[in-house]
Amino acid sequence: MVKKQKKKVVVAMSGGVDSSVAAAILKNQGYDVVGVFMRFWQDTPNTREHNTELHGIENKCCSFDAYSDAKRVAEMLDIPFYALDMKAPFKKTVVDYFLDEYKKGRTPNPCVECNRFIKFGEFLKKAKAMGADYIATGHYTRIKNKELRIKLLKGKDADKDQSYFLYTLTKDQLKHCLFPIGEYAKPKVRTMAKKLGLSIHNKKDSQEVCFIGDNLENFLKKWLKLKSGKIIELETKKILGEHRGLSLYTIGQRKGLGFSGGPYYVAKIDIKSNTLIVSKNEKEIFGKELKLKKVNFISDAPEFPLKVKTKIRYGHKGADSVLTKENNIYKIIFDKPQRAITSGQSAVFYKGEEVIGGGIII
Repeated sequence: MVKKQKKKVVVAMSGGVDSSVAAAILKNQGYDVVGVFMRFWQDTPNTREHNTELHGIENKCCSFDAYSDAKRVAEMLDIPFYALDMKAPFKKTVVDYFLDEYKKGRTPNPCVECNRFIKFGEFLKKAKAMGADYIATGHYTRIKNKELRIKLLKGKDADKDQSYFLYTLTKDQLKHCLFPIGEYAKPKVRTMAKKLGLSIHNKKDSQEVCFIGDNLENFLKKWLKLKSGKIIELETKKILGEHRGLSLYTIGQRKGLGFSGGPYYVAKIDIKSNTLIVSKNEKEIFGKELKLKKVNFISDAPEFPLKVKTKIRYGHKGADSVLTKENNIYKIIFDKPQRAITSGQSAVFYKGEEVIGGGIII
């Protein structure tokens, strides 16, 4: 009798508890598991004139400690472990994009682009070249095959759900993806890690953008040529002060504006005139509509108009809305005005637990 060959899965291991438990679950389920640690671009000391005080920043996702933790877990699980150099594609598709968007006065989400181009783009290609049937990550999301249609669903843990960041995936990519911890809550994942004897069971979650360190303003000051300009009150057109460079502000921002008499809210970022427009009226930062570019639907494009619940940023709870398409322009119309609809962020559409798709806010 010929022994059935195990399905091979390459797991993206970051050294954190989530990807470590994902690898352990898959091995226990009988997969042929291989661990891969991805090395991303990280900042280098800046030697440009006037900026020598700004030092390099270690990328937390691929630090030496993260690599050591991932390698140690792979050894405990007795699985092969490799490091993969992703520095060049990461710099081009994530970091350069991130800086270019801020330069244009928008507020990007680099994690969305990292998933689009790196983790489910380059990594999936390289894993297939290694003979993998699947790739797996530690994302809190789920996949379901129903009625001959593959679906991307929210993770069971509502507080940790990461489906928002994965709307760029296609059904063809999802056929080769596994998300082993999507069925669990984070405390359960930590308990599983502890039972497995993994030393990273209580490792702190990483919350910041991995390549900028703890201070976004310092990072942007280092890599962009910022130009100061006027801060103008929307209603009176009165000059209230001077901004430090439009890239350092975002719609709805209230703190750090640099002048008294508020509270004021950032209502508009005018790149052409290099002007920051603010208002005391919080209603000015609410809107009922938004337009989208780079729209992706995970399955086939739906019929329009379509009632959906739309999230306009990761921390947004989602709001009832209608998705329309006219003259190839996608638009979301909310039932109620939403706070701080921000150009550059992603709007993601849901039907219940299912991710329908999403796009970037224009």
